[in-house]
Amino acid sequence: MASFEIHGGKKLKGELIPQGAKNEALQILCAVLLTPEKVTISNIPDIIDVNKLINLLQVMGVKIEKVEKGTYIFQAKEIDIDYLGSEDFKNRAGSLRGSIMIVGPLLARFGKGYIPKPGGDKIGRRRLDTHFEGFMKLGAAFNYDANDHFYSVEATELKGCYIHLDEASVTGTANILMAAVLAVGKTTIYNAACEPYLQQLCKMLNSMGANITGIGSNMLHIEGVTELKGCFHRVLSDMIEIGSFIGLAAMTGSEITIKDVSYDDLGIIPQVFKKLGIKLERRGDDIFIPEQDSYEIETFIDGSILTISDAPWPGFTPDLLSIILVVATQAKGSVLIHQKMFESRLFFVDKLIDMGAQIILCDPHRATVIGMNHEHSLKGISMTSPDIRAGVSLLIAALSAKGKSVIHNIEQIDRGYQDIDIRLNNLGADIRRIG
Repeated sequence: MASFEIHGGKKLKGELIPQGAKNEALQILCAVLLTPEKVTISNIPDIIDVNKLINLLQVMGVKIEKVEKGTYIFQAKEIDIDYLGSEDFKNRAGSLRGSIMIVGPLLARFGKGYIPKPGGDKIGRRRLDTHFEGFMKLGAAFNYDANDHFYSVEATELKGCYIHLDEASVTGTANILMAAVLAVGKTTIYNAACEPYLQQLCKMLNSMGANITGIGSNMLHIEGVTELKGCFHRVLSDMIEIGSFIGLAAMTGSEITIKDVSYDDLGIIPQVFKKLGIKLERRGDDIFIPEQDSYEIETFIDGSILTISDAPWPGFTPDLLSIILVVATQAKGSVLIHQKMFESRLFFVDKLIDMGAQIILCDPHRATVIGMNHEHSLKGISMTSPDIRAGVSLLIAALSAKGKSVIHNIEQIDRGYQDIDIRLNNLGADIRRIG
């Protein structure tokens, strides 16, 4: 098991180019199954989760050609449907949560889709009901083998219908959407997720010949078509990495420019960091964060303590709450972090407390952070990364801390962040990959 050894307390300086968006890439890659024609995708991040999905598609029969770093041509002309019942498929797909999104395209094009209970972060219960309820409304028969933890859906024909999702699930919306584009008739999805990555998927599908309207809203209308063509698609910059870099600059008092951020797709992310007192400036499509010795958390208008909570898009993404929490530990003032969507995502705060942070974990969903205004630095410790977002949050904490920190289980960080140690070392960080 690999680890990072971090010697913190160093100011960084320079430019960072964010990777392609992990969450978009996982959706887009599954969509290549909808057509036998060639699909070219660029700006694909070179990270574990995405590479696992690419490998899974390849063993399913998708022909894959690497054009250059980050750009691939996919052709799902000859898919081995029988492979989906194999033990190898169960092992590969079961190790990756994003694999759930192959079910919709397979169901739409081949009339059947199978998936084992997918893995991913251990951040609380992440149910799949929304996906399969949508498929059933489109006319599929659902079966779950409790002994093998194996899900299957089959249909001779999918028919468009009205679907009101019980939650605005991003992967659920994407999966149902990909099934509906080849269904007979019109499908309406209400309470649909509408984040930029889902919008990107809709735009890609339309460029392939789908007929989707309402893009960017929580009500999507899909007129089914008989077939889809190939296309070219470029993945957006990763908003979670962009937010992570903003937090890194603030915590380490560094001057950093983040390039090509697709600013208009960041929603309220810059605004939330500004509420912590972080100065950032939009320069074209870049974000410039100046060196700051101190940043002060705002209060609400009546003077009460600021609360930052997550919500479905266009609210604040839950993937950045752990970054906000870490950054608040060295702010001036206090903030209540309310993680509404996942009940285990705040359990990494015990490691920050061991580093000297002043945090009160109120319950599994809420933590109060009392900022130390850089008057007392965090101290380096040995710790283990529990999931992707907590892992990079701990890395940011370690980079700001005095002394040496060691983070174990960095495979979790590598799942979502491409060459993070190399890129930050180029700006002056001291991160060593060991083991």
